[in-house]
Amino acid sequence: MSDGWTGDRNERGERYGRGSAGSQPEGAQVMPHVQRQRRGVPQQQPQGYGVPPQSQGYDDYGSGPGYNSDYNTGQVYGGPPGGGHGGQQPPGGAPGPRQAPNWRKRIKIGALALVVVVLAVSIGTYFWADSKLRREVDLSKVIDRPDGGDGTNYLIVGSDSREGMSAEEKKQLHTGSAEGKRTDSMMILHDGSNGPTLISLPRDSNVTVPSFRGSESGKLFPNTGKQTKLNAAYATDGPTLLVRTVEANTGLRIDHYVEIGFAGFANVVDAIGGVEMNLPKGFKDKYSGADFKAGKQTLNGQQALAFVRTRHAFAASDLERTKNQQKFLASLASQTATPGTILNPFKLYPTMSAGLDTVIVDKDMSLWSLGQMFFAMKGVTSGDGVSMNMPISGSTGGNLVWDKAKVTQLVDQLNKDEKVTVTGN
Repeated sequence: MSDGWTGDRNERGERYGRGSAGSQPEGAQVMPHVQRQRRGVPQQQPQGYGVPPQSQGYDDYGSGPGYNSDYNTGQVYGGPPGGGHGGQQPPGGAPGPRQAPNWRKRIKIGALALVVVVLAVSIGTYFWADSKLRREVDLSKVIDRPDGGDGTNYLIVGSDSREGMSAEEKKQLHTGSAEGKRTDSMMILHDGSNGPTLISLPRDSNVTVPSFRGSESGKLFPNTGKQTKLNAAYATDGPTLLVRTVEANTGLRIDHYVEIGFAGFANVVDAIGGVEMNLPKGFKDKYSGADFKAGKQTLNGQQALAFVRTRHAFAASDLERTKNQQKFLASLASQTATPGTILNPFKLYPTMSAGLDTVIVDKDMSLWSLGQMFFAMKGVTSGDGVSMNMPISGSTGGNLVWDKAKVTQLVDQLNKDEKVTVTGN
């Protein structure tokens, strides 16, 4: 034929077509840059043209030179890549559809991250609190000590120390301004397998001051047989002589010593938001500043200090006061060792800071041991333990005399970690 496209498939493979007379078709002269793309070779867009790259050629008519069986991907101008025959992605094209998120993997990673954060905070808190403990009492200076038994024995002392208190605070808390410090309350807490036992030692207890080595001078003081009130031992040579006197008069070895002053006690109570108490009857005491009505009430730091110090309002004086001290300390421990305090950093850290800043302990006391003491105190309130006064047989010259037979039986039960059956006053 003399015009139009001629030739079969093989002829198309050699060139675009055969014209009527010219050596090249007119299309080749108009579009000199158009050429078919070989498989695997990116197509270059000619300069000056705004038409996006497109597949060249026809559908799979043959396999002659320059032809590619999968040229046509179905892409049109402005259309998304990846369509057409088989949905194949053109070389260098955009990524395929996003995979669905692996939620199980994400949850595992999140849980692991949470565990790491909790551990880091817990470890940091432990070392922070441990560093704040005032380990000032050296029990190695106590001489002639009795053998230890089963369980752990803490000597807990509330002192009338006014350390760090301003004149206004002393007036507000009715502490007076006496120099030095004396014991305002003393208790033995035994923590064993048969539950905790809390024993109050009245400060007016009649005891014999044994031989002792001076905590500061190192001088050995012989036993003169002098009998005095228990709190006089503390006033004479501090915590080490008090421990020595308690051990010598009971036969019970003290494992740890814990002391807190007026200000620290009041600050701890305020830090946890007060302590709820149910008082069977109201009472007043001008010396301690106590003024309470009967019934349920929440005591703040000032009121709590007045409550545990009051003795002039009671006929039994110091014996009644020790019972109130036990009730309050057990309630304090019970209300502090709760998830609402432990898991709330805005309550936990102020409480720990208020207590640890003023608590004095022995050099071997760890934060773990202090925590065990606290939870043992809580156990007294929950009914798992026993609270009592040291058994008293009478008095002499205003001093309370211990019942020696009952004290011996009590100490024997504590050393053997047996259930306490002895009763106190």
